[in-house]
Amino acid sequence: MEELVGLREGSSGDPVTLQELWGPCPLIRRGIRGGLEWLKQKLFRLGEDWYFLMALGVLMALVSYAMNFAIGRVVQGSGIPELKTMLSGVILEDYLDIKNFGAKVVGLSCTLACGSTVFLGKVGPFVHLSVMIAAYLGRVRTATIGEPENKSKQTEMLAAAAAVGVATVFAAPFSGVLFSIEVMSSHFSVWDYWRGFFAATCGAFMFRLLAVFNSEQETITSLFKTSFRVDVPFDLPEIFFFVALGGICGVLSCVYLFCQRTFLCFIRTNRFSSKLLATSKPVYSALAALVLASITYPPGVGRFLASRLSMQQHLDSLFDNHSWVLMTRNSSPPWPEELDPQHLWWEWYHPRFTIFGSLAFFLVMKFWMLILATTIPMPAGYFMPIFILGAATGRLLGEALAVTFPEGIVAGGITNPIMPGGYALAGAAAFSGAVTHTISTALLAFELTGQIVHALPVLMAVLAANAIAQSCQPSFYEGTILIKKLPYLPRILGRNIGSHCVRVEHFMNRRITTLAKDMPLEEVVKVVTSTDMAEYPLVESTESQILVGIVRRPQLVQALRVEPSSWAPGNQKSLQDILARGCPTEPMTLTLFPETSLHQAHNLFELLNLQSLFVTSRGRAVGCVSWVEMKKAISNLTNPPAPQ
Repeated sequence: MEELVGLREGSSGDPVTLQELWGPCPLIRRGIRGGLEWLKQKLFRLGEDWYFLMALGVLMALVSYAMNFAIGRVVQGSGIPELKTMLSGVILEDYLDIKNFGAKVVGLSCTLACGSTVFLGKVGPFVHLSVMIAAYLGRVRTATIGEPENKSKQTEMLAAAAAVGVATVFAAPFSGVLFSIEVMSSHFSVWDYWRGFFAATCGAFMFRLLAVFNSEQETITSLFKTSFRVDVPFDLPEIFFFVALGGICGVLSCVYLFCQRTFLCFIRTNRFSSKLLATSKPVYSALAALVLASITYPPGVGRFLASRLSMQQHLDSLFDNHSWVLMTRNSSPPWPEELDPQHLWWEWYHPRFTIFGSLAFFLVMKFWMLILATTIPMPAGYFMPIFILGAATGRLLGEALAVTFPEGIVAGGITNPIMPGGYALAGAAAFSGAVTHTISTALLAFELTGQIVHALPVLMAVLAANAIAQSCQPSFYEGTILIKKLPYLPRILGRNIGSHCVRVEHFMNRRITTLAKDMPLEEVVKVVTSTDMAEYPLVESTESQILVGIVRRPQLVQALRVEPSSWAPGNQKSLQDILARGCPTEPMTLTLFPETSLHQAHNLFELLNLQSLFVTSRGRAVGCVSWVEMKKAISNLTNPPAPQ
């Protein structure tokens, strides 16, 4: 029965239900409702998505701080490669499902609780957690304001979430945004740039503010406190050594990326290990953790690996601006029974091993141990361990220079002692930047330490390392995409491979299935049932083949099911009849020409996040280009096939 309605006395407004008219306190309820409507209009005047971006940053800061809080008292994979694939236009099922949030948090907490045993971080998983919350907040936003889902809005939220994930781990909004831009996509919208900064700043501010509220800090400061000289942090001749350090880090990054990718491929293809990973992941994880724990046991070999230090304490000690070799030249510090927070560098010293031996042994052991740890199927980040390896490399070179020039390098008649901590900072930025193919790690180093006195040498070291790494090996995340066989469009690197000379007609797929408006419905059904295409090119007629748009498979199947008798054998109805009754079609706004170069087509695919494009000649559909054809064409350019 329909609900009774009426009008209030003296009111000329819309009818209201009798329940509302006779309910208790109608004036108060009407006033509260009006106030809420007014507040909603005022709050959403600037754009409702800004409030959800701020909420994203604050929530991720709370989760990040809660993790650190729990791990400090209690003692699968990164996620960035998958997000990189999604931002290129590929849909990965269940990747953004909020149901996975709890499992990711618990797994990552267990990973961090292992400390130096497993030697893994949380940057990658935290980016994954951030995008899961962003996707959930996006759905809440659309439900709140009642608008349909918008794919471009979702992409904007995911791009901002990637920046928030990095910013709330390091409390570094600037480098968080730039790192996400460099890693996630080849093209970036300025609109997303501002949104990312807003959300990342909210998250970083809240993360550091929580430390003040918990009495861990007196005010908002950087994560790693350094005391580098401000007046003369380095002498001019030291620029050469910083650039040389960048070259060393670049070469080491190539070796690391090659070994990591090779070992991961071996683990996935070996009969025993692949079966173990497929059927007994806990057993494989336990065996790998047992090997790592046996080596890092502090009273044993771990004594020479500074294994009692946490990852943050590793960086705190490596960024020390005093030379450990010079301090131990005349005296030998004791190895305390318990960790001394005021003398963390004592963990790197052993009378029979020296500082050089400890640092070199640490680099060699952690190099292959980190590669082994990356094969364990659990939530883990790999940026922070790489950052620490680079810091140890720089520290080793800095200590060697401090011994070679104990009084310092003379420049302009003034002698200043060498600070090994500055080389550790440059090494951390250079090695991590080379492994990830990013430049923003230089800015991250400055935000982490709060000092920018080494800006020029650090940036030069990062550039030198990237010049070597990018010309020899794919980045860590790109290599992971290749190993996991995720959908990915490779970049065209180099200007001499002839991408401008190759035209679309040389590699396009000429065998395409089109649907003509005058095609009988019986034939349309045969095409739909014999193929699994997501969309079909729609042409004006079978004879002309003039491309006019596309028809998506779900809508076409639904329209055919409405009247099954219309496509029975002998029926004369055509596809035009289905379209006239409301089957939706989409206009063809962008196509390629046979004369379009590979370079131009590749730029379009990257810029617009496309999966495929049709090729037309004078309006006629003559072919199709997808990622499959693009990959094959780029591969043939990079590695030309042998002449037959």
